[in-house]
Amino acid sequence: MERWYVAYTHANAEQKALFHLRRQGFHVYLPRYLRRCSHARRVELKPVPLFPRYLFIAMDVAAARWRAIHSTVGVTHLVANGTMPVPVPEAVVDGIRAREDATGLVRMDIGPSLARGDRVTIASGPFRELDGLFECSRDEDRVTILLDLLGRQIRVHVPTDAVRASA
Repeated sequence: MERWYVAYTHANAEQKALFHLRRQGFHVYLPRYLRRCSHARRVELKPVPLFPRYLFIAMDVAAARWRAIHSTVGVTHLVANGTMPVPVPEAVVDGIRAREDATGLVRMDIGPSLARGDRVTIASGPFRELDGLFECSRDEDRVTILLDLLGRQIRVHVPTDAVRASA
């Protein structure tokens, strides 16, 4: 029975490991998302791994020659308990794939749909129950809020799930 397993790769070698594992006949999944990168006053969106240094491999451990994965270029090892690889629950990979868009990239905007300037209330954390203005979403599951504190507006970054729209 084919199940999903996780391979740990060398730093920044996910694409290299993906190529070599596919060349060996393995079914490999590397979830990616668009990350905003700033460099020299230029901002660009770049597809990057959702889980840096990790990728998923579907295989039947009883039938596949999975030990060859350990010597694959770009791969450090399979995530294992002792000597046997540990399967990932099917719902994990299905959940990630359900969030992919038409281009195959994972959508990171699953939080509240807010527009710049919307009034929000922080629901948890040190700024709990404070009202502010939504400024923007960040790709690390955080949002930027403008709060009026001590007579001036202060930018704070809070988790997406800690914000709710004000009535």
